[in-house]
Amino acid sequence: MVTRKTSKKSELALAGEHLGTAAKEVRSAITHKLGSLGDSVMKGMQKAKGKVLDKSDLAQRKLSGLVKKAEKQLAGAQAQLSRAGAAAERSVKAAEKKLEATRRSTAKQLSALQAGAERRALALRKALEKEAAGLKKAAAAKAGVAKKAASRTTGSAAAAVKRPATRKPAAKRAAVRKAAPTASK
Repeated sequence: MVTRKTSKKSELALAGEHLGTAAKEVRSAITHKLGSLGDSVMKGMQKAKGKVLDKSDLAQRKLSGLVKKAEKQLAGAQAQLSRAGAAAERSVKAAEKKLEATRRSTAKQLSALQAGAERRALALRKALEKEAAGLKKAAAAKAGVAKKAASRTTGSAAAAVKRPATRKPAAKRAAVRKAAPTASK
């Protein structure tokens, strides 16, 4: 029969081995527990980081939207300002053209009025010269007749001759005045 060998190890050594094995198992259990705890903490941090990033992205999107809206309003305001400037420029050019046309037409009217006034003045001067020439001839003729009559008649006859001579030129002047306005028109 086979006899059983008894180990020569003492109980203390056996207890030490058991304690070493137990320590290894405890160490591995703690390592696993710490690893799972680290994983769960890491997952929590990633979730928190994701939420922060989502909120950051949302805020950035909102900010980007506000910036785009402001840029759009600015572009609209610039376009409106440009249109208003162009309209003002067109109205100024139109006013300048109208002013120039008015100036030209006024100058033409003024020159036409001046020419008409000059023609009327010339016609009136010629009529006055003709009248003056006629009056000189009539006066000369009357003077010649008056001298002859004065030599023939007395002073009373000379006075009678002078009265009609003063009346005749006045009648001629009235006739010239009536004729002058119709000639100038």
